[in-house]
Amino acid sequence: MNVLIADKFDQSGIDELEAQGFRVHSDPSLGPDTLAGAIAEHEPEVLIVRSTKVPAHVFETPGGLALIVRAGAGVDNIDVAAASAKGISVANCPGKNSVAVAELTWGLILSCDRRIPDQVGELREGKWSKKEYSKSGGLFGRTLGVIGAGMIAQEVIKRAHAFGMPVVCWSRSLDDAGAKRLGVTRAADPIAVAKAADIVTLHVAATPETKNLVDKAFCDALKPGAFLINTTRGSVVDEGALLDAIKTKGVRAGLDVYQNEPGSGSAQDGFESELASAPGVYGTHHIGASTDQSQQAIAAEAVRIVRVFRETGEIPNVVNICSKTAATKLLVVRHLNRPGLLAHVVGAIGKAGINIEDMENVIYAGEEAACARISLAGEPDANTIAEIKSGTPHVLSVDLATID
Repeated sequence: MNVLIADKFDQSGIDELEAQGFRVHSDPSLGPDTLAGAIAEHEPEVLIVRSTKVPAHVFETPGGLALIVRAGAGVDNIDVAAASAKGISVANCPGKNSVAVAELTWGLILSCDRRIPDQVGELREGKWSKKEYSKSGGLFGRTLGVIGAGMIAQEVIKRAHAFGMPVVCWSRSLDDAGAKRLGVTRAADPIAVAKAADIVTLHVAATPETKNLVDKAFCDALKPGAFLINTTRGSVVDEGALLDAIKTKGVRAGLDVYQNEPGSGSAQDGFESELASAPGVYGTHHIGASTDQSQQAIAAEAVRIVRVFRETGEIPNVVNICSKTAATKLLVVRHLNRPGLLAHVVGAIGKAGINIEDMENVIYAGEEAACARISLAGEPDANTIAEIKSGTPHVLSVDLATID
């Protein structure tokens, strides 16, 4: 099986893929304009990316591409809808960078509180400003607001408790039991978090629903002098609204991500951002997940996904399987385990003009008999059922049920 790695990927992962017999071609220089050509040249069944964008036109490339693995938690750099339309699975590696991102989150919080980057800059210029930098609110006893309750957020919350900070949290998935388990106060909505917290940190996926979650109303709700931390995606923050809050309310921001980031990690790309260069903003270069520990863990998970796919056809962590299909009926066919039996059943269904939405065939111990469960987008008539039953002596029974 051919694997194309179109991004930086830990060497331990490349070595393991090769040790398991995969034919690996790694080219970290590939981008959205050159990716289709590389796929045409190397004909991979599996594509692994990290930050490289995979636009819709890539999926028009002829070949056997069947799986894209995002070596990270999100999939917003992949046109998942275009992949789905071509029957290409998309998987990711959630949770493997949680500790790394949580660590950077706390680095940014501490930078906002103690203005560490400013102090370093002045020391390098030969300036001594102890009186100025002795002004700090401190963290103990202050309220941390967390937007999101996933794996990264949970690691951040653990560290907040160690700092002696009460935590208020909002997530669509967070209920009272989950809040109790995490040791947080559950907020009704993001605005409630902004009003209650001295420091707000964002840990939500980049989706249409979270675009500009931090908008003018959110920034208006922030306390004067509050900190806003974003280590998720730039699209979650309305940069104009945040910049206004920085200028008018003394808000400080710790940011690892921005809108309109450069397409690669090269210093030659350059980056101009009014927000990133504003006083009171402490920024890093979208490196939240970039520790050796996290990259090794992500590489190991990506290798596991590819290995399981080759060995079983199943795909761990797949994100683009339809959660609800058009199926209205479930056809259950118990049968002897004989060649051509399923072809007979499927042929009768196809002849009736009914689409199969899902199908599984379970083999019983001894491999003498099996049971096919077939989800259908329509109800087969009596003639179709009769054809399935009578067309072969190997059918044991046929039952039809309604799917709720």
